[in-house]
Amino acid sequence: MKWSRAVHHVEELARRCDTPSPVPMLPVTGLWVFGDLLGEPRDLDWAHVAVIVDLPVDDVPWLDIPRGGQHWAQAVRLREPLSCLWRSAAGPVWNHRIVRPALVWDSTDGVRESTLSALRDGLGHSVRLDAPTPSALQTQLDAELAVSLRSLRRQHRSYDDQRWRPGKLTPHADSLWRATDGYLDLLDAVNAPQ
Repeated sequence: MKWSRAVHHVEELARRCDTPSPVPMLPVTGLWVFGDLLGEPRDLDWAHVAVIVDLPVDDVPWLDIPRGGQHWAQAVRLREPLSCLWRSAAGPVWNHRIVRPALVWDSTDGVRESTLSALRDGLGHSVRLDAPTPSALQTQLDAELAVSLRSLRRQHRSYDDQRWRPGKLTPHADSLWRATDGYLDLLDAVNAPQ
């Protein structure tokens, strides 16, 4: 997709975030952009965003979707070419994959026009967060790995409880897959050579 179209998609989502939440049980409090859209203008496959929710970190494990997240995403028309990762407001937005993001919207101050303007002009680097120190990143990864392991165990139990019961197993299998994917991704990041 063209650069201008990617920025347009992010801007539309930010404006939709600036209205009352369509899913009251999922308090969305922030929208960040990260990845290629913060670099030099060029054609992109995806525009990556992080959606911040006011839930405990254990309710938003890495690469999982919080309860109500799919309904919220449908209601605000969050779909391709936007790629979304969910994060808890109780922790930092950044980690090993969300590197130096830029805030586009928050529930306190609304849409950040300066960020959108910088994105349009290909100057996303000027509105990004500073990189965490290596020790801060390692501490964050260790904390996220612990959250992810707890989630994996919960999802494994849930899958096992539902395995032989009547009804669809797909939602439980999908949740178990996401928990496994998140855990393995964090495990690789923690064990990667520095």
